[in-house]
Amino acid sequence: MAFEKLKENVLETDVHVHAYLKSSEEYIKLKSFKVLMLGVTYITKIIVIGSLACITLLILSFAVAFRLAQILDDTFYGFLIVGLFYVFVVMVVYFLRDRFNGPLLRKFSKCYFIKDDTK
Repeated sequence: MAFEKLKENVLETDVHVHAYLKSSEEYIKLKSFKVLMLGVTYITKIIVIGSLACITLLILSFAVAFRLAQILDDTFYGFLIVGLFYVFVVMVVYFLRDRFNGPLLRKFSKCYFIKDDTK
């Protein structure tokens, strides 16, 4: 009798463990899908907005270069000044590149380690 009760308890425990593992596996799949989709949508937004910003910057750069060329009466110098400005911007960004690591890590760690209170 005692062995029968023990056997039933062990079988019940086995069923509960399997159910727990199955639900944990589904939760992990759902969590990873959520994080993956946050990343995909973020990257998509960056690509779309970045592309539009690059096109806008290109057109504005041509406008400034041609205006400087009119002022200086030489097209070469107008484009040279705009080009040197971009070289300066690239150098500043290059020297400040280490300052981007912290904010990027904080932003993506918030996306990855979101606490779910829906348990």
